[in-house]
Amino acid sequence: MTDKAADKPVTLAAIIGAHGVAGEVRLKLFGDGFETLKGHKSFNDGTLTATKIRSDNKGGAIARFAGIADRTAAEALRGTTLNVPRSALPPLDPDEFYHADLIGLPVVTDDGEAIGTATNVMNFGATDIVEIAPSASRNGGKPFLVPLIPAAVPDWTPERLVLARAFLP
Repeated sequence: MTDKAADKPVTLAAIIGAHGVAGEVRLKLFGDGFETLKGHKSFNDGTLTATKIRSDNKGGAIARFAGIADRTAAEALRGTTLNVPRSALPPLDPDEFYHADLIGLPVVTDDGEAIGTATNVMNFGATDIVEIAPSASRNGGKPFLVPLIPAAVPDWTPERLVLARAFLP
């Protein structure tokens, strides 16, 4: 991994609103659970320091940050994402990846034709889905979704994502 990739910020959660009147916030999680967040005390290059993070028992989390003492201050954070540098995340097994590793990669077909860029990775329960923003000349420039399975994406590296031509719209 290059130094630039190691320092790339990775979004772990987003603040979706205030919780109560004492400055706590509700978090939408983008990882495997609130335990992932508990391993980090500092977010957004040190601008937010977590003093407490707990589960909301609904798939999200409740957090308290230093310097956020009331509901008004907590509500002002709505929409803020919680980011850490990629280098602060635990190492992965060979068959694992972080969604942030795919976002922004150029997409080419299995025979080398440039298609566009991977813009998002989603999961609705069955498998990861990659959103691809094609060049303006392909698919009318409309983004399309591809399942992240070997038949559709036979290979990817830190430099590019390979898409099987059969999965083009």
